[in-house]
Amino acid sequence: MSSERKVNRTKMRRGPGAAMQGGEKANDFKNTMKKLIKYMSEYKISIIIVFIFAGASAIFSIVGPKILGRATTKLFEGVMNKISGNGNGIDFNYIGKILVLLIFLYIISAAFSYVQGLIMSKVSMEVSYKMRKEISQKINRMPLKYFDTTNHGEVLSRVTNDVDTVSQTLNQSLTQIITSITTVIGVLVMMFSISFTMTLTALCIIPLSFGIVMLIVRKSQKYFKQQQDYLGHVNGHIEEMYGGHIVMRAFNGEQDSIERFDKLNNTLYKSAWKSQFLSGMMMPVMNFVSNIGYVGVCVLGGWLTIKKAIEVGDIQAFIQYVRSFTQPITQIANISNILQQTAASAERVFEFLDEEEESREVDKLNIDTNNVKGYVEFKNVHFGYNPEKIIINDFSARVKPGQKIAIVGPTGAGKTTIVKLLMRFYDVNSGQILVDGNDIMDFKREDLRSIFGMVLQDTWLYNGSILENIRYGRLNASDEEVKSAARAAHVESFVSTLPAGYDMILNEEASNVSQGQKQLVTIARAILANPKILILDEATSSVDTRTEVMIKNAMDNLMSNRTSFIIAHRLSTIRDADLILVMDHGDIVEQGTHEELIKKNGFYSNLYKSQFEESEAV
Repeated sequence: MSSERKVNRTKMRRGPGAAMQGGEKANDFKNTMKKLIKYMSEYKISIIIVFIFAGASAIFSIVGPKILGRATTKLFEGVMNKISGNGNGIDFNYIGKILVLLIFLYIISAAFSYVQGLIMSKVSMEVSYKMRKEISQKINRMPLKYFDTTNHGEVLSRVTNDVDTVSQTLNQSLTQIITSITTVIGVLVMMFSISFTMTLTALCIIPLSFGIVMLIVRKSQKYFKQQQDYLGHVNGHIEEMYGGHIVMRAFNGEQDSIERFDKLNNTLYKSAWKSQFLSGMMMPVMNFVSNIGYVGVCVLGGWLTIKKAIEVGDIQAFIQYVRSFTQPITQIANISNILQQTAASAERVFEFLDEEEESREVDKLNIDTNNVKGYVEFKNVHFGYNPEKIIINDFSARVKPGQKIAIVGPTGAGKTTIVKLLMRFYDVNSGQILVDGNDIMDFKREDLRSIFGMVLQDTWLYNGSILENIRYGRLNASDEEVKSAARAAHVESFVSTLPAGYDMILNEEASNVSQGQKQLVTIARAILANPKILILDEATSSVDTRTEVMIKNAMDNLMSNRTSFIIAHRLSTIRDADLILVMDHGDIVEQGTHEELIKKNGFYSNLYKSQFEESEAV
């Protein structure tokens, strides 16, 4: 299971320089962003308010340096007058009013910024909640074949990493776009209002800034992508080794595991330090370029002040604007790259939501499943997981209510496939499967599956108490009904030895109980469900002989007057079956009771004798 859960597309958490990572690019950026905007249409009023507040916050911040420049000019004039002995010196009353106005403006700017951040956080969390909810609901509408052909890690990645990427972009980058664009335009306007000549001088650093940003981004992208890939490989290897730790140590695979980890880890280290070093160069280089711009502005500003073409306060304000001008340019470059990753993540989410679902069931008949007798008939059934490769060929069989039907055959004969078709995990290519004379295609899947109870060879238990795991068979069952089913399945024989009894919590992999005990719990679950038709797929394969006898007695009680399908490899366990269907390569090659098939001395007889001879040899 650990290998299935390996996530090859593991996204890096955003850290220093993560905004600059190349990451995965969307195949169709334009249409994906349109789809994302449409997906968020119900929040359009909130987003419009956020944009207005973000723009207003930026505008109030932009006005600040210009007003502060007046205070600086007044202070400079006052000092010069005092030195020269002219005028009344420094006008503290005027400067005080300027400072009060500035404080008021910055408080309003902060308030607008806080409100838009609050609204956008709520919107981004609601969008991610909506996406996860729709993905969860989508999973339940997907055909089983999708999960048979798709890496489980891919599905998990869409629920976690991809939705998180979209959420973080909405929460952080979307408002930053508005703020950065507003700041660039506003600062440019204020700079031109102060001095056209100085503004042109300051603008000369923009091509240089953009060139450096693009150069660093291009160089660092491949290392970020490599870091992202190998982080997934390292995580996958660790998870794989942890999940199969016992097997790995049993085959003395420690050294091989360490060598493989070191190889992956070394590659991750090399790509990580290169990507972080290159992205870390961004701010020092940008500061260097900005300082060059400051030198030019200061030299030109000093010359203009001497010429009386500009005031001292305006130079101070202009320098602040130059500093404010380069920062949003860098942010816009970062955000453009983040938007590419966001589009790629959104594209993967929408691709999953657009996947083909199981056929709709709005026109299904309202068949009463409470009075199902258990008559099952297969009529000329043909099926293949790939339509070009049919594995069930013209399968026909009739099963009377209350009969115990055993399906036997070598591995790959199609035994489990028959069960999947019966429960409509897959639909037949041609032919019919009837339950009480009704085509199963006329049932709603939910109603059809409520008729069946299943005990599989691969046990499935979830992280919860033993009591709750049994109750999964019938969620409204009382504690006494659950315990009664547990006694019938001989679960109580080992639960009584556990410290917490029925309240013992099974861990994520249910590895704190034995494989046989897990199987007993799943059998108790099936007994509690009290199904009309029972399916046992190698249900006793993981228990010892003594426990098998105990379970067989419980199963006999459960199967009494109930149609039962038993898939078995150990033929000694199905000798008392009412009908044995012998399958080979998708066909029923023989059918009859155990005695009848032995007398035929055919395929079944050979299978049975070979197992008997093997057990004798052992």
